[in-house]
Amino acid sequence: MELKQGASNPELEELFTNLLENLGEDPKRQGLVRTPSRAAKAMQFLTSGYHQDIDKILNKAIFDEDYDEMVIVKDIEFYSLCEHHILPFWGRCHVGYLPHNRIIGLSKIPRIVDMFSRRLQVQERLTREIAEALETALDPRGVAVVIEGQHLCMMARGVQKQAPRMTTNVMLGTFREDSSTRAEFLRCIQIS
Repeated sequence: MELKQGASNPELEELFTNLLENLGEDPKRQGLVRTPSRAAKAMQFLTSGYHQDIDKILNKAIFDEDYDEMVIVKDIEFYSLCEHHILPFWGRCHVGYLPHNRIIGLSKIPRIVDMFSRRLQVQERLTREIAEALETALDPRGVAVVIEGQHLCMMARGVQKQAPRMTTNVMLGTFREDSSTRAEFLRCIQIS
């Protein structure tokens, strides 16, 4: 069922009411009366990527251009939910591509990151989905995506370690085949 963002979802609200009850809380308590509605809307927003379409995001913002040097957009913040515990993970995404006579509108890259991060995810898949979407849209000579993430499922439960960051990368085309191109990209985003 697709709902407009922020729209009421009685079924989801009922699930949150049941969750509160199963945790031993009273959903009728003053501080919790509106919590199922707020939590349902928050969950809809955090998973809104399921209802987004890549073609609508791109909105024909791919342009023919005689440019063949590396394009990098770095430090794109993202927020996602771990599919194993439904707890947040967040961090920075760095994207690079080597055009093959086509470039993409600058704002489209962060929008693609948002679309895939607003789903239940694992960081490894998120990294690959972003890279493959750009490869499909642009047909570039190469795509590189590096994500640095912090995971609440590791910080607040389980091993309970605060400092670790997870780094994942996907290198396609020239970034995978040519170590000097890969090294230049990593140098530009200051990841070693």
